[in-house]
Amino acid sequence: MKDLVFEVKENIALTDSVFQMKLAGDTSEITAPGQFVNIKLDGLYLRRPISVCDCEDGLLTIVYKAVGKGTELMSSMKPAEKLEILTGLGNGYDLRVSGDSPLLIGGGVGVPPMYLLAKKLIALGKKPGVILGFNKKDEIFYEEEFKALGLDVTVTTVDGSYGVKGFVTNAMERPYTYFYTCGPEPMLKAVYKASNTEGQFSFEKRMGCGFGACMGCSCKTITGYKRICKEGPVMKKEEILWEA
Repeated sequence: MKDLVFEVKENIALTDSVFQMKLAGDTSEITAPGQFVNIKLDGLYLRRPISVCDCEDGLLTIVYKAVGKGTELMSSMKPAEKLEILTGLGNGYDLRVSGDSPLLIGGGVGVPPMYLLAKKLIALGKKPGVILGFNKKDEIFYEEEFKALGLDVTVTTVDGSYGVKGFVTNAMERPYTYFYTCGPEPMLKAVYKASNTEGQFSFEKRMGCGFGACMGCSCKTITGYKRICKEGPVMKKEEILWEA
């Protein structure tokens, strides 16, 4: 874990509320897909945790939704501006257990970490399938980026305005050896119930420190309490205890 200064190289809108930011800096602490960074913003006490979308050659890509004061501030940043960022946070996905045909399932802002995961699996000789879930057509992003990797991509929309009508679980009737998923908790719970193999889930939770000191993001598992920011955000299917 390192606290480093990154320089904004690009900050563009992908949809009305989702933005892609590319930042130049030391990315050596980012070692696994599914990890996240914690961004310090002027005038705000708490940092903003954002999943790593891509990382290579000293260039970090994050995709975030402008939903509050912090991310709204980020959305207005220009190239050459600087950000102080804690990097290398979280455990990330374990790629060793995926089998030959893993399935990647991302919903909304849970889509970005699936991109680096896809690239890493491809580098291991795997060819993952991809399901991306959104509410409606004008919220879709990164479909073409996944297709450019040569992957079979299915998009679902709740209102049926594009792709398969319904939720990501409506597109899971396909063969797969393992699955990885990230998205809002109701989606994760539905994937848990619909899945027929082992898999890994990345959880989103409000965080204080982002590195395990404050205990504010603890959750109960079958082996005791774990911190989403430290022992997570990725957890295996068999250790999850869902709250009623």
